[in-house]
Formats: sequence, C-alpha cells, structure tokens
Amino acid sequence: MFKNNILKVIVSFAIVIVAVMSCKEESKKLYVGTNAEFEPFEYRESGNIVGFDIELVGEIAKLINVEIEIEDMAFDGLLPALQTKKIDLIIAGMTATEERKKNVNFSESYYKSQQAIVVNNDENGINAFDNLVGKDVGVVLGYTGDLIVSEISNVRVQRYNATSEAIMGLKAKKVQAVVLDYEPAKNYSAQNPELKLIETDSESEEYAIAIRKEDTQLLDDINKALATLKENGTYDALLNKYFK
Repeated sequence: MFKNNILKVIVSFAIVIVAVMSCKEESKKLYVGTNAEFEPFEYRESGNIVGFDIELVGEIAKLINVEIEIEDMAFDGLLPALQTKKIDLIIAGMTATEERKKNVNFSESYYKSQQAIVVNNDENGINAFDNLVGKDVGVVLGYTGDLIVSEISNVRVQRYNATSEAIMGLKAKKVQAVVLDYEPAKNYSAQNPELKLIETDSESEEYAIAIRKEDTQLLDDINKALATLKENGTYDALLNKYFK
C-alpha cells in the first residue's frame, strides 16, 4: 500500500511537471494578425500567406525566440482583435496614426509609404485627389485611403472589405477610382493591364507593428529585433526581394 501511494505521488508529480512545461511552451507562441490582401506586404500564394511583412515578423520571432501563428482577418477587425486578446500583435502595412496610438502601442517604423490612385485606362479626368470630387471612389474599410477620401467633400465613397473587391469594383466600373497605399496600388496596376497607376503628393506615412499597451516587454523585444535585422542586412535583403 505504501509503495502504491509513493507511485501515485510520483505519477501526480510527473503530470504536474508536464502540465507546467506545456504551459511554458504555449506561452512562447504569439498570434499575429494580418490582412492578406496587401501585396507585396501580405498576400496568399498557393494557399499560403506570404509577403514582406510575413517574412519580417518571422525573422523577428527567431530573434526573440517565439513561435508565431498567422491569423488572416479583415483589416478593420485587426485592432479589436488585438485589444480583446484574440491576437498578440498586428503586422499588416498598418500606419501608426495618432488616433490608433491612443489605443495601442506601435513599434519603430519599418516602412514608409504614401497613397496612390488606381483608375481604368480610359479614365482621363482623374490625376490627383482634387479630381475625385463628384466621383464614385472605392476604398478598403479602415485603410488610410478610407480616411483620406472620407475627408474630401462631395465624394461618393464605396467601402470594400478587401483590396481585391475594390479592384474588381473598379474594373467593373462600379467606381471611377480606387485609393490605396502605393505598393499594393502599383502591384494591382501591373497585374491588370486595363488599369493605370496615378502617383500623388500625399504625405508620407509610416508602417509599424501594433502591440497592446500593457505588453511593454514585447514592444521592447520587437524594437530590439528590428534594430538587429536592420544592422545585420536581413532587412535590406527583404527589401530587395519584395521592392525591386
């Protein structure tokens, strides 16, 4: 009986150790929110989510010794998901605006961009934001383009849940223009010969990784990892790979 009790104690202790180790393993996984509609930053290829942001966060994960799991969701759902702890960070070509900084922290900037306009080739009346007045304009819900176009008077704004939907609306002539971040706009224009890209003089905006306010250690770790990647050449290699 005594031996059996000892055996039970040993087994119970082993179960506790395994449970503790499992919890530690789980704590090393970070759930990363993105919106895979933003080529070349994040997009789907052969069923996989790939892109500059995805490789960048993968390199960061190696340096801070964590596993990551990518969660693809609508762009306007990313910040609510972060705040309700469904995800642990966001990397999605997200601009670190002052309004967003009220609710989340942002890492150091990892890319600078600006807004562009995409139109059909037979559209000759749109060359700048001022020409959007009186027009039907497509934007992606929550993107910077949505914020900018919403401030222009007398524009009929059509909001889409995904970039691909906005481009389809443009090609079908449901809208006369789509306002997007420059790199995705350039890619969609290159991939669709019936479309053309119009560059603008919009202000530069900085992309950064969003993290919950209370996760200060994670923020510090990510910033240190970003600095290391810029110093050791990994960041430049990714730039050369995705932005030729």
